[in-house]
Parts: sequence; C-alpha cells; structure tokens
Amino acid sequence: MSNLDSIERVVERHLCMGCGACAAARPDLVKMVDTEDHGRRPLVKPGISDDSARALVDVCPGKEIVFRPAANYEEAAWGPILEVWEGHATDPEIRFSGSSGGAVSAIALHGIESENAAGAVQVRARKDQPLLNETVISSSRSEVLAASASRYSPASPCEKLADVRADGRKHIFIGKPCDIAGANRLMQVDERLRDSIGLTVSIFCAGTPSMAGTRELISRLGVSKESEVDELRYRGNGWPGRMTVQLKSADEKRIKPESMTYAKGWGEILQKHKQWRCQLCVDHLGEHADLSIGDPWYRPIGDDEHGESLIVVRTERGKEALRAAVEAGYLVVERRSVATLAASQPNLEQTKGAVFGRCLTSRAVGSAAPRYQGGGHGRVWWHALTPLAKAQSVIGTIKRIIRKRLWVRERAMRLLVNRES
Repeated sequence: MSNLDSIERVVERHLCMGCGACAAARPDLVKMVDTEDHGRRPLVKPGISDDSARALVDVCPGKEIVFRPAANYEEAAWGPILEVWEGHATDPEIRFSGSSGGAVSAIALHGIESENAAGAVQVRARKDQPLLNETVISSSRSEVLAASASRYSPASPCEKLADVRADGRKHIFIGKPCDIAGANRLMQVDERLRDSIGLTVSIFCAGTPSMAGTRELISRLGVSKESEVDELRYRGNGWPGRMTVQLKSADEKRIKPESMTYAKGWGEILQKHKQWRCQLCVDHLGEHADLSIGDPWYRPIGDDEHGESLIVVRTERGKEALRAAVEAGYLVVERRSVATLAASQPNLEQTKGAVFGRCLTSRAVGSAAPRYQGGGHGRVWWHALTPLAKAQSVIGTIKRIIRKRLWVRERAMRLLVNRES
C-alpha cells in the first residue's frame, strides 16, 4: 500500500483539506473536529480495517482530484466554461449582506422557494462559538440570509452530505472548490447522494486560514478575549465589506473594537495562515461545480458601490438553474466574456501554473503532493510562467518546506481546540 493509504496518513502528510468528505462517507467511523494550527480535521475511529481505510481515502480530494481533459488552453487555465455573467440579487437585503452581489444566496433561495429543493447546504458561524463555523441545511430565507457572506476560517461542508443522503430529497450544495471536488468524489461512488444533489455552487477561493489567523485578526481588531466576541464578519454589509467584530458586552466604557478593510485583513493577516494543502491547490475557481461565483475585480470598486457577482456557468445544469433564477426575478445579470474572468482574477492563471511546479518539487524532495489527473495544468505552467517564475515555483517550494518543517507529521489529535463528544 502507498504512503497515502489512509485518511490519517493524508492528514499526517499535510494534504488534508478539511472538507469532510470522509466523514460523510462513513459517519460511523469519522468525525470532523477543529484544530488550532491546521483547521478542520478528521478524527478516525481506531482499529478500522484496511478495506475501510482504503474506501475512506478513495473519496479524499486532498489526495487526488480528477479533472475533465482540457479541450484547449483556455479550458486548462480556467476550467470548463459555458457562459460568464455579471449580476446581483434583486432582494436588496441579500445583495447588501452578501460578500459581493448576493448571487450565491439568491440562487439558493430560488432553489428552495421555486424549484422544490429541500434545502441548501451552507456554512455559517456557530451560535455558541462565533469564531468557529458549522455546516447547516438552510430551508428558508432567514436561514439563507444568516449564512450569507464569506467565512475565512475552517469549515467542512461535505460532512453534512450524510444528512442529505439520508433525507433523499434534492438539495443545493454550496462550498469552496475543494468541497465541490469532495462532493463529486462522493457522488461517484454513492448513487443515493448523486440523486440528492440537484445543484453544486462553488465560491471563488484563495485558501483557508487556520484558527490562528482568526485569533490574530480579532486581536488586531482590539479584542483581548475570545469569549467577548458575539459576531465576527469577514465581509458583507457592503462591497466588499469590512472585517468587523461585535462584542457581547454593551458597556460603553469599554474600548470598542476597530474595523478593518477586507484588503488589509486578508492581505496582511489571514493569508499568512493558509494551510499547506491550499498552496498545492490548482482549482481556485470551482471547476467541478455547476456554477462558480466570486468577485468581478476587473475594475475599480467605488466606496459606496452596490455589490456585483461574477457567475461562471460550467454545466448545462448550472445554465438551467441560472436561467430559472433570472426568469423568476431573483437575479439580474449581464453577459460577460472569459476575458472578464481573467481580468477579475489576474493572478490565478500564474498560480495554477506555479502549483504544477510546487507539486513536482514536493515529490522530488520527499514531501507529499496531491495527484491531479487531466486538466492540463502542466500546459499552464509551461505557457503562463516566465522562466524566472518557473524557477521561483521550485525554489520557493523548497524554502516553504524547510520553513514549515513539513517533514514533521501533522497530528490532529494533539491539536484539538474543542473536542466534540
């Protein structure tokens, strides 16, 4: 058996994404927990058989992701694209609350109210511990709204797919690109789950910071004790929105926490705490989803500008879902080109190419790397990166491996911050 023959070894070799696909596959054997330095991690029941261990790792996107073969360079760089649109939710509250134009929430709400979806799998802040996340199945406007806006902290949306499978009715699944990849691997081996997911929606993603990032953020926002926090918002309530904290205490004599711009919070604090597997990710735009949605950063954004969403249609199912939401009045959209997507995410083409070099380098020096089949990522490395950038993808990886001491195995049990019974 290979050195990635179990979920525990995927975790130990720093390749776990924390998506929760293994927990959905066998909730009797795996439970997701929060760790201090690495995010959500699977806690596997001891003493399971080799067959069970192999079955669990077979659905793990941290170890391997299979992409559809790219028909051309454009598809290799950006994934399959049928259409690109820019638009926003027509509901002003959903648009204001969302990270960009509220398109994800609007599509989820349309599915629930007009397409007979039983619910939408979403991530929101935990009510008892607002610095942590929980995955829920929203089935009303108020619940969809409560889960709106980005959460730049660890989450495991796939673990909720065990409930979706048990329910049997159609659901909408919303997650990061790695979550969508995990859900797709589960659907490949589970017909009941495949029949229970009517639509997959991916948000654009630049990586998941750990809890250490959240703690540094609230400290910079003026919070001295985690227990004081009533709500932490990373984005939303405007576009792109500010990072803000609300405290439980109403004592006016206390120093009120400050807010911070999204650009500063992400650029100076949170991205420093991304897990290593995110540095080896080639898919930041949800290539396996029916719809991928993020920010249209191709133009300057005014201080008081209303939010807009960039919507990438990747499948016929996604095309029909978007058309139905627009016709029902949940969204307004305007057609855009693939060039708009490229201009909105100008660094991702180079990042995708660099990851190809990072993975080769990791394997060459004895560190683990995920396996990517199809997709044409090597073509992106060859065409999109200058000779200097190619060299940096190699040298930078070696430096990171040394700095992060990636030869030391990650031990999730030793890193628990909140043990769940």
